[in-house]
Amino acid sequence: MGLDPPASKIEIKIHSRRQDNVVHPAVPSPVGVTAASEAPPQQQQHLFSEFRPFKRWFPWMVPTFVVVNIAMFLITMSINNCPKNSASCFADFLGRFSFQPLKENPLLGPSSFTLEKMGALEVSKVVHKHQVWRLISCIWLHAGALHVLANMLSLVFIGIRLEQEFGFVRIGFLYMASGFGGSMLSSLFIQSSISVGASGALFGLLGGMLSELITNWTIYANKFAALLTLVLIIIVNLAVGVLPHVDNFAHIGGFISGFLLGFVFLIRPQFGWVSRRNAPPGYIRASVKPKHKMYQYVLWVMSLILLIMFMHGLNFCESIPTLGYERVEKFRFTVGMVMLLRGVNGNDHCSWCHYLSCVPISKWSCESQQVFFHHNRKPDELDMPEQWEKQLLLNV
Repeated sequence: MGLDPPASKIEIKIHSRRQDNVVHPAVPSPVGVTAASEAPPQQQQHLFSEFRPFKRWFPWMVPTFVVVNIAMFLITMSINNCPKNSASCFADFLGRFSFQPLKENPLLGPSSFTLEKMGALEVSKVVHKHQVWRLISCIWLHAGALHVLANMLSLVFIGIRLEQEFGFVRIGFLYMASGFGGSMLSSLFIQSSISVGASGALFGLLGGMLSELITNWTIYANKFAALLTLVLIIIVNLAVGVLPHVDNFAHIGGFISGFLLGFVFLIRPQFGWVSRRNAPPGYIRASVKPKHKMYQYVLWVMSLILLIMFMHGLNFCESIPTLGYERVEKFRFTVGMVMLLRGVNGNDHCSWCHYLSCVPISKWSCESQQVFFHHNRKPDELDMPEQWEKQLLLNV
């Protein structure tokens, strides 16, 4: 009398983010098959073969973004044409690609006048000339060779891994939306300077990584170590933003946007559901599991609501009579694009928020945190007198 060996369920283990998402059947148990240790070698190899629960994507978009950013920097330097438009240049042997003097631009790049012409973020033109496209164009521009090098290295290390796991559609949207959110928050609080850089979008990717880890908490191993490491990286980078010449509002806005978007777009199904769907033929399937846990749905809904409020804005107006006297001025709560296009200055409503971008100490003053880029054209060659001297705040 031969009895079949008792069937056992499939045990699935998820590896940390630093490894491939691979599922291993701990004990194979197809009905009517002898134990794995007694099976022929070829059958053992088949039984213990690995299968991947999540699709792996080929990362082509992030490298493309890197190429586009570098190309935009080269085009900007060509248009800048320092030998023609400035009295002196650094690295003259580069011809029209030579840099502005180091005292003007220590990051080895063009003048602020050229960056403004190429699409740098300038609040006055966004508000008064309705050039909203500058909220996007500024994330493709960089103030210098050192600036673009640092940001592109960060993009490669962060973005390629995310694109492999979630695909170019979701990560591409996360990158662009975070860059837009960073530019928008920067415009609300820093209105006397122009800003360039992709750091808002990069912080959005970091925020997306954090929210993805939280919402998919139950499927990761070594989750606490990963969480502490990621939080430490984010805190250190945000702390650097309180130094002068850095647009930390773009960092914060990008991070908030990416953090909320991660709950919406980077949610993963639970492994109980994945294991049932991907169990090899002949395996005893586990009981039916829901695709997502309740807390994932709650985070999804809350994040979506906050995103709508942050990006599009709400406008509540009310006029209340006060016991026969004058009517109270209407209360108005606006956020996001509504505030920006109405020319609202966030500092008028938050007296301490400026400390998020620069903390004054004895070593520097935040009153002069802008970097002055002097354009050496003659006054009659410029469109407006105020273009003789431009302030550039770096989004690094």
